[in-house]
Amino acid sequence: MEAIHAGIFSIVPPVLAIILALLTKDVVFSLLMGILSGTIIYTILAGLNPLVAPVEVLFNTSFANLDLYIIFFVFLLGALVQVISLSGGSAAYGRWGSRYLRSRRSTLLATAGLGCLIFVDDYFNCLTVGTVMKPLTDRQKISRAKLAYLIDSTAAPVCIIAPISSWAGAVGSSLRATGSFASDFSAFCATIPYNLYALLTLLMIVFLIFTGWDFGPMRKQEEMSAASTAPDDTARQAESPCKSGTVTDMVLPIVLLIVLAMLGMLYNGGFWAAGEPGYHSLTGALNNCTAAQALCWGGFGAVLFAFLLYVPRGLITFKEFMACVTEGFKNMIPANSILVLAWTISGLCRDQLLTAEFVRDAMTRSQIPGALLPAIIFVVAAFLSFSIGSSWGTFGILIPIIIPVATALSPNLLIVSLSATLGGSIFGDHCSPISDTTILSSTGAGCDHLTHVATQMPYALLVAGCCLFGYLVAGFSDGNLLLMFGATLAALISLITIMHFSCQKHAVSLPKEI
Repeated sequence: MEAIHAGIFSIVPPVLAIILALLTKDVVFSLLMGILSGTIIYTILAGLNPLVAPVEVLFNTSFANLDLYIIFFVFLLGALVQVISLSGGSAAYGRWGSRYLRSRRSTLLATAGLGCLIFVDDYFNCLTVGTVMKPLTDRQKISRAKLAYLIDSTAAPVCIIAPISSWAGAVGSSLRATGSFASDFSAFCATIPYNLYALLTLLMIVFLIFTGWDFGPMRKQEEMSAASTAPDDTARQAESPCKSGTVTDMVLPIVLLIVLAMLGMLYNGGFWAAGEPGYHSLTGALNNCTAAQALCWGGFGAVLFAFLLYVPRGLITFKEFMACVTEGFKNMIPANSILVLAWTISGLCRDQLLTAEFVRDAMTRSQIPGALLPAIIFVVAAFLSFSIGSSWGTFGILIPIIIPVATALSPNLLIVSLSATLGGSIFGDHCSPISDTTILSSTGAGCDHLTHVATQMPYALLVAGCCLFGYLVAGFSDGNLLLMFGATLAALISLITIMHFSCQKHAVSLPKEI
């Protein structure tokens, strides 16, 4: 199918899907309506048969954007979680962790720390951290919404400032294609101190953990969870009746999953490839790897290892193991359904309706003052990423535009403008209900998807507002890093304090630290 320039109509599908999701609280219905609106718009503008074309466009777009590796990995992870739980490994891990993580604060810090340690890939982070930390956060009556927020906030925001990650490779490839930098790796590293959204998101996590302050829908979820009446309590896994499982039965399959996935990334990235010298470095291999394929290999190896670890020892029978695999697959059907629909609407906007080109052209036609460039770029990148649900797609499209624009208008703000592009892309992806990382974060935490979106949105918007202020300061101070970061951090702390105390009179006390 040929792409068409749908103009302002190109933003109708994502906007409609988001509005319906907020109104109906049904993300599948909302995505379907967004997709349907997009296929109708395409059919009308392309002059196709209205009785046949919408269905053809729908299925062609859906199949073209499927990532079967991710779908299968999500199924395998569901199976792995289920068999670990039945073996008693999760319960044993929860009992072990409760001896060392004796407070909400220490448990939240451990969750955030683990999220920061798994910086190679955001998909990997979203699903692994949730699997490992759910038993511990449940014991401390930390809401699944808070767990999902921590997972999501230590996934993409960490990957985008990690020089060795799949994200660094994606950004580097976009920078390399412009030919504007002698070293794309050095250019990426130069953006890290100015990537306000990623840095402030991590600082906000630490501040919220140490102060215990929450506000908005997240505060309500935490209060409900502390009173053991949270709406997602029904989704909490009961402890396995099997008491023979040990911490090792929980840890070994997860560790093997991590090791196999890492080795898989190096392997398909060409770390051991003969005759390709550019791929033999660790950074080069990670820049060119197919993370989804490696995750799938790691998931399959971990499930197979769990079978060999549990069944011969009699922790679970062969029949129980296979029943767990089936049940784990069933548990992941809702998440995979949302993923497929999100990929479809994203592909429809990106490839058929050319949403990104519409945003790009609108930005190119505008006369932007040099001092306002970083702030405007941040807003445009956020809007585009929110609309298409893809930060990679956003910075892949905007970077080739931003570099010549920034070079022409204000060369001193080139790195700041690039950082604003990356930060805005992360913010839009962080908030968007059709983003795959948002979906996987709620899946990994066992949290209702729209609850995760609603509770995370105020936090993300607060950080983004501070970032916008920071980029305005950077623009008018010619990129002064200390002034920009100091002003932004002061704004963040002040706003969190105001939000906390404005909700305090209506708040229910959360559990005290031990």
